[in-house]
Amino acid sequence: MSRRRALLRYLGARLALAPLMLWLIASLVFLLLRVAPGDPIDALLGTRAPEAARAALRSQLGLDRPLLEQYGRFLVDLLHGNFGASLTNQEPVSSIIASSLPASLELGLVALLLAALLGLAVGFSGIARPEGRLDLAGRLYGIGTYALPPFWAAMVVQLVFAVWLGWLPVGGRFPPTLLPPSGSGFYLLDSLRAGSWQQLNGTLRHLVLPAGTLALLLSGIFTNALRLNLRRALSSDYVEAARSRGLGEVQVVLRHALPNALLPVLTITGITVASLIGGALLIEVTYSWPGIAARLQEAIAQRDYPLVQGIVVVVAALVVAVTVAVDLLVALLDPRVRF
Repeated sequence: MSRRRALLRYLGARLALAPLMLWLIASLVFLLLRVAPGDPIDALLGTRAPEAARAALRSQLGLDRPLLEQYGRFLVDLLHGNFGASLTNQEPVSSIIASSLPASLELGLVALLLAALLGLAVGFSGIARPEGRLDLAGRLYGIGTYALPPFWAAMVVQLVFAVWLGWLPVGGRFPPTLLPPSGSGFYLLDSLRAGSWQQLNGTLRHLVLPAGTLALLLSGIFTNALRLNLRRALSSDYVEAARSRGLGEVQVVLRHALPNALLPVLTITGITVASLIGGALLIEVTYSWPGIAARLQEAIAQRDYPLVQGIVVVVAALVVAVTVAVDLLVALLDPRVRF
């Protein structure tokens, strides 16, 4: 079987598994919401509401129907791309996700880019002298940043740069005194497209602290991955062969060792996307960032079943799509991958 056919077969298998994974995740979320303590009627009306009003609202929302009937209706709506309406304000869940997702994607993409640049720079800095001071500092940095509690790191950064120094805003996504840029919902792109320096400056000032904090927390993953894989690559046979041909150490590292060491790092990028979700939740709440993670936290607190289900399914679909894309890219770049 040719490599092209094997690659297509591998891609087809991954794409065929994606709907199954999404179904399992959606079903698990549906079940956990129903068995978890708390009642959405209590969140909407309060615990002291008359029983008649509670029963009428429960019937209106369809929560009085058998669990299997609710589950079947949920799956049918999901197949048609219908996430339902929020229990709290009857706004379509798809509209809520569409308005909140760009903020989270912008924060996550900027944080991921900064984390990769910072983590790879720290991981590469100690390669000249293994077990030296820079290498030891890079190892401590990788372990320390990965172990930092997100909420604690965010509060410390807020305290230092927003409260004590007053350099940047404490929270929010855009200055309340300005009209936010319109368009795609990605304020950086919309500000650049509009050519408004004032809007761009306001966007960047509010983005620096949350994106920088999240990047700091994730950069240790890239640092440790590059250190380990680069040291393994430098001790491999093909690197020794390159040295025996008289190539300089800089050329050996940049042309032979580094490209092979970056391939596993590319795989880790897909895993880091999943880590972004857990980190972004605490970061968005701490910085009052109006993203989808903060909306998820509010929906869980309000027992808003349709909104929680819709957000989890959409985020899971994004993670699955990124994972499949990264695996395919690694397979295209690395001829050693077999299917």
